[in-house]
Amino acid sequence: MRFRSTKQFLTLPLNKGRFMGRQLAKILAIICCCVFQVLWSSAQEPQRFASGEIFEGIQKLRVLGSALYVAAHPDDENTRLISHLANDLKVHTTYLSLTRGDGGQNLIGSEISELLGVIRTQELLQARRVDHGEQRFTRANDFGFSKTPDETLSIWNEKEILSDVVWAIRTIQPDIIINRFTTQASEGNHGHHTASAMLSSDAFNKAADALIFPEQLKHTSTWQASRLFLNTSWWFYGSREKFDQVDKSNMAEIDIGGFNSITGWSNTEIAAKSRSMHKSQGFGSGGSRGTEREYLELLSGNKPIDKSDLFEGIDITWNRVPGASHIDKMLAEIEANFDFQQPHLSVKSLLVVRREISSLDESVWKFRKLKEINIIIAQAMGLFVEADAAVYHVAAGDSVSISLEAINRSPIPVELLQTQFQPSATDLQLVGDLKFNTRMTGMRKVLIPMDQPQTTPYWLDQEGTIGMYHVEDQLLRGLPETPKTVTVRFALKVYEDTISYHTPVIYKETDPVKGEVYRPFEIVPPVFVNIQSPVYIFSNTEEKSVHVNVKGAKSGVSGSLRLQAPAGWTVSPSSTDIKFDKLGEEIHAQFSVMPSILAEDGVLSAEFETEGRRCDQMLTEITYDHIPAQTILRGSDAKVVHIDLKTEGQRIAYIHGAGDDVASSLQQIGYAVDILPLEDIVNTEVLRRYDAVILGIRAYNTLDRIKFIQGYLFDYVEEGGTLITQYNTSNGLNAEQLAPYALKIGRKRVTDEHAEVTFLNAEHPALNSPNKLFPADFDGWVQERGLYFADTWDPALEPLLSMSDPGEEALTGGLLVAKHGKGYFVYTGLSFFRQLPDGVPGAYRLFVNLIALGQNGKS
Repeated sequence: MRFRSTKQFLTLPLNKGRFMGRQLAKILAIICCCVFQVLWSSAQEPQRFASGEIFEGIQKLRVLGSALYVAAHPDDENTRLISHLANDLKVHTTYLSLTRGDGGQNLIGSEISELLGVIRTQELLQARRVDHGEQRFTRANDFGFSKTPDETLSIWNEKEILSDVVWAIRTIQPDIIINRFTTQASEGNHGHHTASAMLSSDAFNKAADALIFPEQLKHTSTWQASRLFLNTSWWFYGSREKFDQVDKSNMAEIDIGGFNSITGWSNTEIAAKSRSMHKSQGFGSGGSRGTEREYLELLSGNKPIDKSDLFEGIDITWNRVPGASHIDKMLAEIEANFDFQQPHLSVKSLLVVRREISSLDESVWKFRKLKEINIIIAQAMGLFVEADAAVYHVAAGDSVSISLEAINRSPIPVELLQTQFQPSATDLQLVGDLKFNTRMTGMRKVLIPMDQPQTTPYWLDQEGTIGMYHVEDQLLRGLPETPKTVTVRFALKVYEDTISYHTPVIYKETDPVKGEVYRPFEIVPPVFVNIQSPVYIFSNTEEKSVHVNVKGAKSGVSGSLRLQAPAGWTVSPSSTDIKFDKLGEEIHAQFSVMPSILAEDGVLSAEFETEGRRCDQMLTEITYDHIPAQTILRGSDAKVVHIDLKTEGQRIAYIHGAGDDVASSLQQIGYAVDILPLEDIVNTEVLRRYDAVILGIRAYNTLDRIKFIQGYLFDYVEEGGTLITQYNTSNGLNAEQLAPYALKIGRKRVTDEHAEVTFLNAEHPALNSPNKLFPADFDGWVQERGLYFADTWDPALEPLLSMSDPGEEALTGGLLVAKHGKGYFVYTGLSFFRQLPDGVPGAYRLFVNLIALGQNGKS
């Protein structure tokens, strides 16, 4: 079964069974007609149901139960339980992740912060496509690790995030809510985790109170879920043995290890595939089989007598909808007579059921089941409709050619009554009988309206705060993606019934290796203006070249490009004229930028003016095989930072672990940086030509071969080189020894980026040469001081800094330096991978000093 709309527009606004105004009626109409996005997704290859999946879809039509699972981050969800709820119980199952995971690390690329949040959003959606749940979010920004829920809620804005959780409950209308985490804060817990449980528990009853967030009731109604559970586990108690001794009289106990003979998969196998979609976090999971128990502790609501039935006493049949009890009998008959060889034989009866559902009063279940039954009818007929654009993005006001295809792969009489391009309601004039297994195709050119909004993640449209995304539109809050509004409506007559299917316009191409590849169709500005680097570091008053890549998304565009600089900076030339002869043409422009002695840090902005219109957005495209291609439009800005900085050494080898941008940051300040693959390190001689060798973040976690070249690295240090090892996590290390001396990494970190830093040896070269460091060099750091500090170490490793989060003991394992032979070894848990790309001056001064350790005394 695949009953999840990837562009879920909001489930049912409902108030006493009636619409409330024209805006609400329009919203519900959008919800109804967008049912086909699960089949013809703008994100990936269309889904095609086998007979078994169609049969299970009919079974699901008979179930009117709903569950909401709540946690803090992508990858927090229990995919085994979600799969059990969605596939075994066939209830509408939603995962509410309060954040999009922006504050994590990235094991597959260099994207961090909001770009990582975009990746992890898509990974969650891919996970839901596997386990058949749905996905929602709040406006909370994952600002990094938090040690207390109080800190979390103060940064998030507790009231606003609570309103988002209440909104989710009111619009989803779950019968049961399941918290992943406990409300009890304890040492070592992530504050986000605890806060997610606190907010969910608070919202459980507040969602039913009309005095709480009454502005939401213009679009939805109050809702009281029946039960609130904690998805408890042995790890809450410290060990399996301790959990075995716990009184479980208040816990539901369910077996989630069921096997589905129709699909050939167990829930635990599905869950492993789902969890493995979190690739940026390295959460690939192996499947398991057999009985597995999950325990759910009742927190609120009446306790089920049957501890294996989470919905006991809750009516999850058609009886819960007034005047609809007969629908279950009709569906039961369709299920009993289903022909796996000829699923189209069920269509006529399904159409009768569809009429009955359509005649019901408006309710959340009416619209959910209409979406589901429309999908099942289409799949039972083998219906395929598609609208394929000739290019994957186009500017508003421009035209694009669209290839249309419709085919009915069943003997059922189907007539294509109309094909209509939205949002302009243009009739594409492709009509006629859809004869059995005969393609109907056409090519049409359509105009994109000038007022068509550009495509970008809606939560990044406006500037937010450290802890909150700013989303003005209530109806967008919580949606996983920006709704696709460029669609084609295929109006079909099936027997005597008319059904409209909306499919987003997509782009596809045939790759010689991957085959048919789909990507979303996007609306973009006529010109992209991308400054080559997000940060430019100036260590003196010499000029630097700033390269701007200008790309035309519309043919025949001409205009003027200029850079706007802060006071005290000089830009030359003042502007440059550019003309695009071809669609998609790229032109590289170069400006010279120079600071004065008094120049202050600021923002460099690029803008292209054409025909009185200013284009000042940069395009970022994220492309990985496991998620749909993502287009992000942001202001074309770059930070310019004037630093009192001296460098020593010239050539550096950088060995990438997980993704980071440290290497390009070092190139910014004049170093020659070679990205050195492990395969090239065949002896110590390879390393001798470098002034320093730097291991990227989590190199020991991600590079299996590193254990085989470690001897060369240590020999390089002994002969006079400098080796800088950036942070690794304490588990999953691919070598027993990380340093020439004993060194053990712990899990401690300093999350307060403003935490006071004390110099333990103010005379050490790392704090003095070539840059004299001061406490002010730790001002302006972002997100955190550091993570995975060393826990224990040999006395040969000297700690240089001390720091702590408020009220905690001082940590000294963030920066360790040891003389080894003629060279230096450094381990640092300081988050240089965040600070350098963000242009933090003190981080540059300190990192340069670490590189320079081996240069001391050299002529």
